[in-house]
Amino acid sequence: MNDLLLNIVIVFGISAVTVFLLNKIKVPSVIGFLIAGVLMGPYTISLVEDKEVIEVLAEVGVILLLFTIGIEFSLSKLLRMKKIVFGAGSIQIVATIIVTLLIADQFTKNTSDAIFAGFLVALSSTAIVIKILADKKETQTPHGRAIVGILLFQDLCAVLMMILIPVLSGKNDNPLMVVWLIIKAVMIVLAVIIISKQLAPRFFSQVVKSRSRELFIISIILFCFGTALITNYAGLSLALGAFLAGMIISDSEYAHQATSDILPFKESFMGLFFVSVGMLLDVSYLWDHLFTVFIIVCAIIIIKTLIGYLSAYSTGLSMRAAIVTGLNIAQIGEFSFVLAIAGKEAGLITKSSYQLFLSASILSMLISPFVIRYAHSISLRIVSIFPSKLMLRHRELIQKEKKPSRSGHVIIVGFGFNGQNLARILRQTGIDYVITETNAETVKAKKKTGEPIYYGDAASQEILKNLDIKTARLLVCTVPDPFAQRSVISVAKQINPNLYIIVRSRYISSIDELKKLGADDVIPEEFETAIEVFSRALNLYKFPPGVINDLAEKTRKDNYFVLRKPEKDPVILATNKNCLPEIEFDGYMLPDDSLLAGQTIEQLNIRKVTGITIIAVRRNEKVIINPTPEFKLMPGDIVLFTGKRESMEDAKIYFREMTEDNSKN
Repeated sequence: MNDLLLNIVIVFGISAVTVFLLNKIKVPSVIGFLIAGVLMGPYTISLVEDKEVIEVLAEVGVILLLFTIGIEFSLSKLLRMKKIVFGAGSIQIVATIIVTLLIADQFTKNTSDAIFAGFLVALSSTAIVIKILADKKETQTPHGRAIVGILLFQDLCAVLMMILIPVLSGKNDNPLMVVWLIIKAVMIVLAVIIISKQLAPRFFSQVVKSRSRELFIISIILFCFGTALITNYAGLSLALGAFLAGMIISDSEYAHQATSDILPFKESFMGLFFVSVGMLLDVSYLWDHLFTVFIIVCAIIIIKTLIGYLSAYSTGLSMRAAIVTGLNIAQIGEFSFVLAIAGKEAGLITKSSYQLFLSASILSMLISPFVIRYAHSISLRIVSIFPSKLMLRHRELIQKEKKPSRSGHVIIVGFGFNGQNLARILRQTGIDYVITETNAETVKAKKKTGEPIYYGDAASQEILKNLDIKTARLLVCTVPDPFAQRSVISVAKQINPNLYIIVRSRYISSIDELKKLGADDVIPEEFETAIEVFSRALNLYKFPPGVINDLAEKTRKDNYFVLRKPEKDPVILATNKNCLPEIEFDGYMLPDDSLLAGQTIEQLNIRKVTGITIIAVRRNEKVIINPTPEFKLMPGDIVLFTGKRESMEDAKIYFREMTEDNSKN
């Protein structure tokens, strides 16, 4: 017992120190666990003697990993990402296996071994890549979604690969036996899903009613390992059972709680898994075959980057985003180690080949964080040298279709939800604008509706010049990719230093950096939500809209300092519950078809009809305060008025009815 505790203390102690040191240079913890394993392994200083115990704990980590990944595999999520998951994912898996098969077959002269080598190379590291994406806040970017989709499909295929290992090893070389194995696996999977679907909701419903967090955690672990054991007794892998258990919970109301409760266990045991992998590496073998290992690692990175690029590009991603996707998945994954161990037991890989695989895989993982770190810079360099045909074609379209006298216009970068809303408002107000978007399908669809939209990466000087950036007044960047935002700002300011730039960002923490690069306004989504919250709160206490708007604008002008850093002496605006409860302001914008257009304020007689008083009219950029009775309203005017709330509501109804009556006529 003491020896066991000593081994665990040594493993976690050295792992903690290694991870701490590597964290200083932003290297993922997975790399630290691998290095710690190599240091403690039998081929170096051999600190841990009872390696079997560590391997058992590592297998627990794999089961928990599969369980949490299964939770992420909700059917609704898969359907939303079906094009990326099943499109890009299947291209990446199949193409990598085929290319690896063609290369490996020249050396092994055994097709089964070559296919198995393709299995090992096809998978990438979910643990490393997702951690880096999350740290860089890029999971919701176009390339981030593509990477996550491909990794999800890889994890799904890893389960199938485990089932096919006995077939490749020749233990089930009879075609009928192979068919029976697949049918058996499908039947077991369906049986487990059906039974669990019926029992799991009732079981967890009773557990939740107890209001005991400890009981819920124990029940989740029991369900995970119980399902894994059932599939194992049925002749399938423990990992498959854990994956199925996660999928069953994924569409239930317990998924998020289960993930949060299991995550600490998964991280700890996964650390042991990578430590155990590092222990298996023979350092002397790596040193003796260093050149061969280096060539294999280079081949893996190049092959996986190219195939990852092609698979992502085929789904409509821009060339730059597709290159970033390929570079992010250009390493060997943790599931490859699980497959390698099973393949070694099945005779698909020799001891020497196993060490060669371990050496190349661990080295690819060690290199991966640095490749990912410079992925954006590499992609920009490649795009500048080899622009895609799609981009070249759209550059020609811009040059043919653009207005030769375009000036003072708005350039919208990215045509998602925010970009489309901005374009709609600009169109209504008559402000000229042009759009650049990297999603080819969006460009094609919106082009048909008459939008001035063009395919192109706004980080390219040539694209921005073709959009007349030198004479543009405003550039609005709505893309969620932080690197793309920084690149667009830098390039745009180089070409037109006087250009006003507004950037939509997800996080408050990015404000200072984007402003240093040249952004004039940064609008973080999380902060705008906070402004909306306090605006509605003050509105409930009857603060006038002008006061609320002033507070919001003051907060924005202070670079969101109010919410980023608390004030020491907050100013109390009002001590009573209601501030000027009887005085309110509102407004209405006259559409083109309003009957009010062309009439004077005196002709409207609106004060007598509704009880409100018109205090100002905004026409384009000019504001006419306290207009005279002879002032004539025009389409597009914004009429500002005051009065009691019920009177102002009546006024807006009156304005709308005049518009609707005109449309009927």
